[in-house]
This record gives sequence, structure tokens and C-alpha cells, in this order.
Amino acid sequence: MHLPPQLAGVPSLWRARYETVRRRTLALAEPLSDEDCGAQSMPDASPIKWHLAHTTWFFETFILERMEEGYTPFHPAFRVLFNSYYNGVGEKHPRPQRGLLTRPSMAQVRAYRADVDHRIARLADSVRDAAQAQELGALLTLGMQHEQQHQELMLTDVKHLLAQNLLLPAYQEGALAAAAPAAPLAWQACDGGMVEIGHDGDGFSFDNELPRHPQYVAPFALASRLVTNGEYLAFIEAGGYDDPALWLAEGWDWVRSNGLRHPLYWRRGDGDGHGDGTGDWREFTLRGAQPLDLARPVTHVSLFEADAYAHWAGARLPTEAEWELAARAADVETGWLHPAGAEAGDGDGHDGQALSQLFGHCWQWTSSSYAAYPGYRAAPGALGEYNGKFMVNQYVLRGSSCATPAGHARASYRNFFPASARWQFTGIRLARLP
Repeated sequence: MHLPPQLAGVPSLWRARYETVRRRTLALAEPLSDEDCGAQSMPDASPIKWHLAHTTWFFETFILERMEEGYTPFHPAFRVLFNSYYNGVGEKHPRPQRGLLTRPSMAQVRAYRADVDHRIARLADSVRDAAQAQELGALLTLGMQHEQQHQELMLTDVKHLLAQNLLLPAYQEGALAAAAPAAPLAWQACDGGMVEIGHDGDGFSFDNELPRHPQYVAPFALASRLVTNGEYLAFIEAGGYDDPALWLAEGWDWVRSNGLRHPLYWRRGDGDGHGDGTGDWREFTLRGAQPLDLARPVTHVSLFEADAYAHWAGARLPTEAEWELAARAADVETGWLHPAGAEAGDGDGHDGQALSQLFGHCWQWTSSSYAAYPGYRAAPGALGEYNGKFMVNQYVLRGSSCATPAGHARASYRNFFPASARWQFTGIRLARLP
């Protein structure tokens, strides 16, 4: 982790940012019932109650346990119940069984959060030593970034949960406005060459974004926007899910064994099939079931689906180095609850051409396996488990999504998931030869 110098020795700044992040987490849970917050829809998703407790556990375990004078745990069992994957900390409650934790109650979890917040504030006020201030600032910064990751997971996990209910309940009421027709897809050419890839040292970064290093990138072209629902629907109607020539071998086996025919939250039914060009396709969103909007980006697709579509379209997925090189001059957008369309005239200026939807819409699959950069070193101790041990059997995604908190995205950010993952807001940006 790289700590911005301006954070060192400024407890009031830590506290203000800390309180803002913590309040937003509670606000995300506000529309939900206690029953909503306790349920787990699949092993990859966690209950909202668990997210609220685990993000608090992080501050208690890695800050209070280490730095608070006379530390005593809020509850001894919480050290196991809300440990996610940190083997260096000790035992863990099994991930697929988080939904069985009917106790502690939501009220107890909120009390846990309040207690830890009070103790963190008291610790920040007590810091006088420069070395301790530096350590506390680094740990608080990491903890806040960690909590922002869980804020995004809260939205994607609860979306998956609500989608299992035949009532198709909305997280937030209100229909999505129809997007304007999508801008024509264009191609931005990039000369490539020997470039620097990775975090540039300005502001926070996770350790997997480091070290910045030289890498050769061949000339390429990147699509100006994300693939739309309408374009992906054309792939489906052309028999894309029936043509093994389009698919990676493992992807074809995955499609056939799971009987898949469309993105995760697409459904047929409850439509009249006339007038809007969508047939009777509908899409489940955080605002409930909505008519499929052909102009919005396709989302909740796996790497397998993204790669098959790219082959069908006569293109390919970008590498993560290509994506970062093209996106580093772009403004970071922040979305909310569902990806928006790319209208004509949208885009971020770069080399006289326009790229849109780089941030704030969908995480974008790349063809790059998740691996360490040359010279990468994980942090010592349990915190070193944060990223490095997952560098196997995963692919890198770049950008950010409509669920990513404001201020959390940057061009060097490396998200990663297995090739079959679909419950995150994942989309498709194409690449090709210039």
C-alpha cells in the first residue's frame, strides 16, 4: 500500500474521511429489512449483516488490537465469525455458511460498529508520536479502501439476493429512464510502444498495482464505448450460445453444463413483444424488473461470454496494459445503481479522439490473467494476504462500475474474478488491430 504524504500526521482528516465512509455503508443497508440483511443467496455473495460486521472487524483486528492501549475485544467470537480469508489471523467461519449466522442480530452488529468507531476516534485523538501517526494513517487508509470495496459488494450481493425472489423486489423504487440511442461504435487507435504500467505514486494504491514498470504494448485500437444490450441481443439471436467455435473450451463446457442462454439477469416474460424492439426481454435491476433497454451496456456477463461475443464481432478483449494506456487520461465518472447509455458526443478526450464509459458503468473484462507485476512484493503479516494469494485462476477487470463508490476508481486499479463470475457489474469493451 502507498500512503499519500498529506495523510501523515492529520488525525482530523482521517476522522472526517473515516466517518464519511462508515456512514455510507450504513446508508446502503437502510432500504433493507433485517430479513434482507441476514440472507445469503450463494457462496460467492455475503449477507449485508456480515458485510457490516466484517468491515468493522477489519478496523478492530488490524488497528485496535495492534494499537489500542489495554485492548479488549468487543466480543471474542467475532474474531472468527467475521474473518474473511486471513489465515494469519486465525480460524474463520465457513464462507458458504455466513447466511446461517442469525446471531448476532442487526442491532448487535450496529452496536459493534458504533463501539469500534468510538474507539478508533479516541485512538486517533491520542496519537502524538510521528511513527505511530504514520502507521495509523496507513492502516486507516487501507481500512477505508477495503470498506469501499465492500460497499460495492453490498449492492451486487443484495441484487443477487433479491433476484432469487419471485416477487422481484426493488432495492430502490422507481423505473429507469430510457437511455438515448447509443453513439455509433468507433475505434480509437493507439501507437503503443514501451510504456509505464502501474500506479504512478500519486494517492493511494493497493499493492497489486505496484511496482510501476516498463512494458511493451503493440499498436492497437480500442472501442469507443461498451457493448450494448442491443448488440449482445443480436449475438444471442444469431445463435451465439450455440456455436462452439466462438467459445473458449472451458467456456463452452460451462455454458452447456449450466444451460445458459443469456446474461445473468435477463428474463423473458411480462412483455407484450411489440413496439420496442426488445421482444419480451426484461432485465432485473436494483430498481426491480425493467424492460430491456437496448441502448444501455450489457452487464453481468462472464469472461467466457465477453470473449465469445468479441470473437463473434470480429474483435477481441483488450489486455489490461492496453486498457490502462488508453484510459489514463480519462476523467473518472461515478454511476449509481445501473449502467447508463453512451450518447453521441459522450467521451473523454484523449489524443484527439473519444472514449466513453471507462468508469462508473461496468467493470471491463480484459484478456489478462491476474498475476504479479515484475518486482511485486506482498506486505508482511496477515495484511499481505489481501491480494497476492489470489493471483491464480482469475482474470483482470479494469475501470469501475455503477456500484463503485465515488473516489475509489483510478486507471491503474486491478479488479479480478474467475472467468465464470457474473454477479458483479461486468461488461465488454472490444479491442482489435489498428
